[in-house]
Amino acid sequence: MASLIEERGKVQETESEKKEKWLQTAKWIYWTLTLFFTVTMIAAGIAYLLGVKEPVEGITKLGYPLYVMKILGVAKILGGIAILQNRFQTLKEWAYAGYTFNLIGASSSHLFVGNGLGDVLTPLIILCVVQISYRQWKTGWM
Repeated sequence: MASLIEERGKVQETESEKKEKWLQTAKWIYWTLTLFFTVTMIAAGIAYLLGVKEPVEGITKLGYPLYVMKILGVAKILGGIAILQNRFQTLKEWAYAGYTFNLIGASSSHLFVGNGLGDVLTPLIILCVVQISYRQWKTGWM
């Protein structure tokens, strides 16, 4: 009987260890994905504000006026900062929503002007990364 209780204790300890390992893995996934897309968005925001050639050409091909780059540039930078901070949770949620709207709009814009499938899908793939990060943050593991 004592060996059975001892055996069960080991099983429970193993389950606890598995849970702890999963939580560590989940945190690693969250921070990897979150840093990937926030750094990407902040860099894009800086490029928009500096008027780098490639984004200017892209915005022009989509038919938007160039001043939109300034608005989006500031929004992308502030959104990245909002997501990386942990003090203002509502602001963080709004930043996730803003990135979601931005990426859906980018994909739709490419679709409406007849750009290739790669141009249409790229923002949607990034959107998947954003949503995985958001879901992991909302679970409270982070």
